[in-house]
Amino acid sequence: MIEKRSHGITQRLFVGRNRYSGAGRQVASFEVLEGARARVVGSLHFTTVSALLAEGVQVIESGQVAVIDLAGVTTSDSSGLALLIEWLSVAKDAGKELRYENIPTQLHQLARLSEVEELLVPG
Repeated sequence: MIEKRSHGITQRLFVGRNRYSGAGRQVASFEVLEGARARVVGSLHFTTVSALLAEGVQVIESGQVAVIDLAGVTTSDSSGLALLIEWLSVAKDAGKELRYENIPTQLHQLARLSEVEELLVPG
């Protein structure tokens, strides 16, 4: 394990998985899996999403990831929703497909209230 600290965010590097810890014990990890898949585990909170954004952009643009599983997301605020929308925008700009699986109820409801549900769950 390698630990880096930058801009108030501690990044712990694991093989194939990065874990981000922010203030208030918010923790999230991004794991690249086989078969153009990845998963996010933990809290999508304003203290964790900037590090997740950078990692997601890298693997989406390179075509390494086309599906992101969100079953492991435990909590989220509006910055988590913004993260998912931004990843979709990155994929579109790169000419790549991206979809989400197992969107937690909390994020789904937030997307519905924000009138962006169709972005996350295409009809």
